[in-house]
Amino acid sequence: MAKDLNKVQLTGHLGADPEMRYTAQGSAVTTFRVASNRTWRDKDGNTHEETEWFRVVAWDKLGEICNQYLTKGTRVYVEGRLQTRKWTDRDGQDRYTTEVIAQDMIILSPKGERGPIPDAEPAYDEPMDEPVRRTPPPVSPTPSRPATSAPSTRPPVSRAPARNQPQPIEDEDIPF
Repeated sequence: MAKDLNKVQLTGHLGADPEMRYTAQGSAVTTFRVASNRTWRDKDGNTHEETEWFRVVAWDKLGEICNQYLTKGTRVYVEGRLQTRKWTDRDGQDRYTTEVIAQDMIILSPKGERGPIPDAEPAYDEPMDEPVRRTPPPVSPTPSRPATSAPSTRPPVSRAPARNQPQPIEDEDIPF
């Protein structure tokens, strides 16, 4: 029996900084828009350019990474699947939104360099599937740090200990 496939791969530039929220269950969810350009020549030799906008949703750890490292204008590769949601607007009309649910993201812009930003990003006013809270879930207390010069506008990202990291070896652990 053949398997079905729902896979999207795209590259483009972010139209705005990502927005991260937390669900009531404490899961991080980050949304951002990616503009992907297509250029072609018609039969008369005239060059045409078209921009397609994609709404991308990244969950949990990938969402935290996207929120931390992506900014407006960053060129990215996103891989994931398409998902269409139904929602009701303020006028009671049923609306549908197709999104890319990210499973992988690679930053293509060199560090400190931003790519060209497409002209305009369409505005969307749509609800999330689950109720969200804009503050992160409670985190265990950490030692106080000295104040930084500029406060961050993004919520803090909790760091889980890295898995499968090599542990330091003490001299007494080495058999002779």
